[in-house]
Amino acid sequence: MSDTHTAPYAAFVLRLALGIMFATHGLTKLLVFTPAGTAKFFESVGFAGWFAWPIIAFEIVAGLMLLLGVYARSVAALAAIELFAAATVHFGNGWMFTNANGGWEYPVFLAVAAAVLALAGDGAFALKPTLRSA
Repeated sequence: MSDTHTAPYAAFVLRLALGIMFATHGLTKLLVFTPAGTAKFFESVGFAGWFAWPIIAFEIVAGLMLLLGVYARSVAALAAIELFAAATVHFGNGWMFTNANGGWEYPVFLAVAAAVLALAGDGAFALKPTLRSA
């Protein structure tokens, strides 16, 4: 049974953590690895290089939407899918993310965390909740 008094705050904390993670990962791809470097990496693991730009944009915009609580539940559902797809390149590397070329534990954990937020709801202090109660 969920504690109805604290559950919105738990979802809020999870939403902030995921928002920070997404925004910083997208900005890292943009500013540190660069779109060209990100595209080259994507190609090296079997994804189309042009996919770098939509992923960079999604991660930055999704991160900001999660931080602000704008349709966070819907954004989290899409993020869970994106994170699981990202995890697929690590499946052959084993469980631990410290393995050579990174294992799949971290991206799968983030995918599950995003799915939990999608199921739990937008949380407290959401500027534009996904679903309004009647």
